[in-house]
Amino acid sequence: MFYLTFFFLVLRLSFLFCSLIGPRCFLRQSDLDILGQDKDTDCLFSIYTKHGHIKNGYFTRNPDKKLTTKNIHLILSLYFALENINKDPHILSNISLLVKVECNVLDDWRMNSLSSKIGEFLPNYYCKNQRRYLIVLTGPIWLSSAMLGPLLYITNRPEIYYGPYHPLLSSHEQFPHLYQMAPKDTSLALAMVNLVVHFRWNWVGAIISDDDLGLQFLSELRKEMERNSACLAFVHIIVENKILFQKNVNNYYNEITTSSAKVVIIYGDKDSHLQLNLKLYRLVNVHRIWVTTSQWDLITHKSRLLLNSFYGTFTFSFHFSELPGFTTFIHKTDPSKYKSRVSLASLWWIYFNCSLNSFNSMNLKNCSREKRYNWLFKHHLEMSVGGTGYVLYNTVHAVAYALHEMLLQEVDTWPKCSGEGLEFDSWKMVHYLKNIQFTNPVGDQVNMNQKENQDMKYDIYYNMDFLPSHELKVKIGKFTKHLLHGQQLYVSKEMIKWNIDLSQIPPSICSMPCCPGFRKSPQQGKAVCCFDCIPCPENEISNMTDMDHCLKCPDDQYANPARNHCFKKVTTFLGYEDLLGMSLACLALCFSVLTTIVLAIFLKHKDTPTVKANNRVLSYVLLISLIFCFLCSLLFIGQPNMTTCLMQQTIFAVVFTVAASTVLAKTIIVVLAFKVTTPDRRMRRLLVSGAPNFIIPICTMIQLILCGIWLGTSPPFVDVDIHVEKNHILIFCNKGSIIAFYFVLGYLGLIAMGSFTVAFMARNLPDTFNEAKYLTFSMLVFCCVWITFLPVYHSTKGKAMVAVEVFCILASSAGLLLCIFVPKCFIILLRPKRNYFHNFRNMQFKMENAH
Repeated sequence: MFYLTFFFLVLRLSFLFCSLIGPRCFLRQSDLDILGQDKDTDCLFSIYTKHGHIKNGYFTRNPDKKLTTKNIHLILSLYFALENINKDPHILSNISLLVKVECNVLDDWRMNSLSSKIGEFLPNYYCKNQRRYLIVLTGPIWLSSAMLGPLLYITNRPEIYYGPYHPLLSSHEQFPHLYQMAPKDTSLALAMVNLVVHFRWNWVGAIISDDDLGLQFLSELRKEMERNSACLAFVHIIVENKILFQKNVNNYYNEITTSSAKVVIIYGDKDSHLQLNLKLYRLVNVHRIWVTTSQWDLITHKSRLLLNSFYGTFTFSFHFSELPGFTTFIHKTDPSKYKSRVSLASLWWIYFNCSLNSFNSMNLKNCSREKRYNWLFKHHLEMSVGGTGYVLYNTVHAVAYALHEMLLQEVDTWPKCSGEGLEFDSWKMVHYLKNIQFTNPVGDQVNMNQKENQDMKYDIYYNMDFLPSHELKVKIGKFTKHLLHGQQLYVSKEMIKWNIDLSQIPPSICSMPCCPGFRKSPQQGKAVCCFDCIPCPENEISNMTDMDHCLKCPDDQYANPARNHCFKKVTTFLGYEDLLGMSLACLALCFSVLTTIVLAIFLKHKDTPTVKANNRVLSYVLLISLIFCFLCSLLFIGQPNMTTCLMQQTIFAVVFTVAASTVLAKTIIVVLAFKVTTPDRRMRRLLVSGAPNFIIPICTMIQLILCGIWLGTSPPFVDVDIHVEKNHILIFCNKGSIIAFYFVLGYLGLIAMGSFTVAFMARNLPDTFNEAKYLTFSMLVFCCVWITFLPVYHSTKGKAMVAVEVFCILASSAGLLLCIFVPKCFIILLRPKRNYFHNFRNMQFKMENAH
């Protein structure tokens, strides 16, 4: 009982919601006992006129004999229109429009010979008691209009077809006096494709009838699908040839069941083999999302809605406004005249199958408990005017307005006979009917000129299973052609939320969508909707689903790892905040302090043999230049600017030239002092005068000239590199002229190689205080460092390149300091006795001569 109560409350809320949106939300039931009670049958409505205000005799001659609920509903729409016209004194004053209703005419012709009724269809040959009709309204089946058209033309009766538009009836050669009231489906393909795109489907099938109407629709559908990047998974053109249909039916079934397309568009004549094909799919439970027109929203037999599906059905119908008073008009119609079960009473109580005691009462004693709950639900019956009924409503008004215009323009059209009978010349009235334009009572514009472009509007309905043998039909949106692209389709989010669970609807796609960060790669030999997803290349992104091409990030931005966003690059350089920069700066300061300490030790012990050996002044110069070598590396650390960029290379080149040339001078002095054992007067004068000391200023001057040429032609400048690092913009000092840089570096290497060569020649010279070995090893380290620098420097990028140069400066400077001065400091500080031995005087004499 609890579950039953809960179920009742849920349904109660659903119908409460339906009541909020008007008569466009209602239940339909498929429990019809008689086969085909939901079908349309042909109905002819012959309009004639009489003097005065005369009310139509509803359903005279028991017209519900073979009628379906749709026919009765259509006839009521006709009577409602006639009653409104006859009550309006501004349209036809003192004239009433009356109608003769004839349905199932084609069936009657099949059962009876045409000759037995030929007199009724020859109104030009009539007796006094025969009636001459103003015009005949045919439909809603096009076949009946096509068959009756020639006969009506022969019998001099104009014809208006009020059913769905059909191109065959537009042929003026075959049907010169037949006029179609319904507009062409010129925008139906566009409307359906917009719905498909709205739900992000791109892989749909199509089932089309093999006729002009279906093939024209298919052509428009292909065009719109291609324009909106959607594809047809399969197209079934259902032929009318019975043998060919039976031959292809298995192929149709296999293709629709194996296809990944879950959405199928249906268009065509519902009285063709297409209906038989759909019945087979209904029989074998082929569950698809059907998208079709309102004419396919029909019941084929008991408990069988033709396009009933687990996922629901979307139907398109021409937009029509609700007719005020139509529901009240139906309620006021007396149902007691109808003898068959399919009557007006069935329109009200067909859901319950209960006995009726009176017009508005119900004998609940004869109903089951389930039917009593259904009664409590107070569901809305489909009592609003339908699409065809609305066209018929406008057709009757068009006839009235055309007759009204004729009466105003031509006074002589009034009949000469008097009395109740009133007859007009139909063909004169048709002349006005062809171009009549008017506003119907609900405010919609009606234009009989089919050649003019009309504003196409469609209402979109969604049908879904609600209860066993029951279907809930809800209007979920509309399509208007004249609006801007992107605004033509409107789908109510509230209705979708209440009635459609999109998570249960399978995606109708050929390939899964490519997520951001990927792009589509078409599959060879397949439709454009079938593709593979491949990642975007380096520094390119795709920030939307299903992008055909990746977008390259701007130069000052970089792609994130997911490659779906571009982020601003961070400005970077080898700064003191970086661990690497901080380490190199500390190392430079430590070595400069260490060099200063060594210089202080040498100054303190300046008179010791170890300091005085090999020219102590050159040792002081070398130590001071090494201090500047260590400190010049700090120019490479920190944010570059124009000043630091100009100072970096020039100071580096000058101080290292001084250091290298000092080592060269010291080496030459050692060689001269120890190799020349018997020097002549010129060599002795060279040593005594200190000529080797001039090597330092000469070499330095040459380096200054090279640096001056460099700065004068193409000096270094501040530059940025946006490509060296993925997510950073590197600020660095561009060296300007690379040739000048390598000239400076090559000149420095030339001095170093000269020093190494000379030192290597003097490496085995005897004497306790000989530093030739230290000089040789120090220059070996110096040369190895800078030879290694070149390939490593060119193989690194970004901050690492600057760090490599700083490291080489520190390593080469440290090599000179440690290899030359650490052994001497060791002797001075830890082995002081080695400064004094028995032949010190001879050594002192040689060293003084060297000075």
